Amino acid sequence: MCGSCLNHPPHFDATLALWHYEFPCDRLVQALKYRARLALAVFFARALASRPLPAIDLVVPMPLHPKRLAERGFNQALEIARGVARHLGRPIEPRGALRVKDTLPQTHLPYDERAKNVRGAFLSNLNLSGARVAVVDDVMTTGATLNELARALKSAGASRVDNLVIARTWER
Repeated sequence: MCGSCLNHPPHFDATLALWHYEFPCDRLVQALKYRARLALAVFFARALASRPLPAIDLVVPMPLHPKRLAERGFNQALEIARGVARHLGRPIEPRGALRVKDTLPQTHLPYDERAKNVRGAFLSNLNLSGARVAVVDDVMTTGATLNELARALKSAGASRVDNLVIARTWER
């Protein structure tokens, strides 16, 4: 655990990141996300599902705001999450969380402004009483977005939220 997490514990319980966000992983993630190379979602899902994972009741993909979804045409996290759920034999809730606030892309913001940018961005109308939820996303940088989604899922009753991400950056 890092010092920041010890001082300000996140709402999520743990994160599994497969790789560092560097070559060649960064190019593969970008090919999925920006060039719709959807076969990579299958590869990423298999890689995540092959790792030892905590007990999971439900898989929830990181949601995109409807505007961003319309621009991109698909949600890369949903594509990966479908495969993870299938490999683990667990249900998926594609609309288990909604992105209700159209935020600025986090990549354009300084580290210390990212949490404020996503504050209140998510809502879950599910009854997650006691559920152990796995959130699937492509890249974790500061963890602000994943933390805010975990807050919404725990408000809906989730007992545990684990992040399953393809890559993690290590910069600040």
